[in-house]
Amino acid sequence: MSIFTRVIASVRGYQLSRQFAVIERSIQTLPQTALIKLETLLKAEIARAEQCEFPHLYGTPPGQRYVPWGQGTQTGFERVQSDNLEVRLRGMALWLAVVFHETRDSPYANLQPQQRAVLRVLRELKPVAARTTKAQEWMATA
Repeated sequence: MSIFTRVIASVRGYQLSRQFAVIERSIQTLPQTALIKLETLLKAEIARAEQCEFPHLYGTPPGQRYVPWGQGTQTGFERVQSDNLEVRLRGMALWLAVVFHETRDSPYANLQPQQRAVLRVLRELKPVAARTTKAQEWMATA
């Protein structure tokens, strides 16, 4: 059973890393205002997922609770490939939130790089939102 679990975790790690490469490229092409919106959406999605009984299965239909991983990443990844910016942003936020919860405290070494990658995205988005907020405050006072 242990070997089978490790194989499943290896496949999942590979799948998440491939999807993250596409999402990371999409994030890099976003304009400044979209990055701010992405940060807001991402925080909201993470908070909503935390309210669920199984945060790593956020975005999965209720009848599918006994699967190795949920449908949230697949749904988010499909949305990332949309032509509509709003749909893409929501897909990125959903994918990142689900991966954040799915890989958090994972005992498998091949899932830890995805956790670090999601945390890096969160860390990179935070200054963008803060910098723009300061600029908006300055513009409002001027």
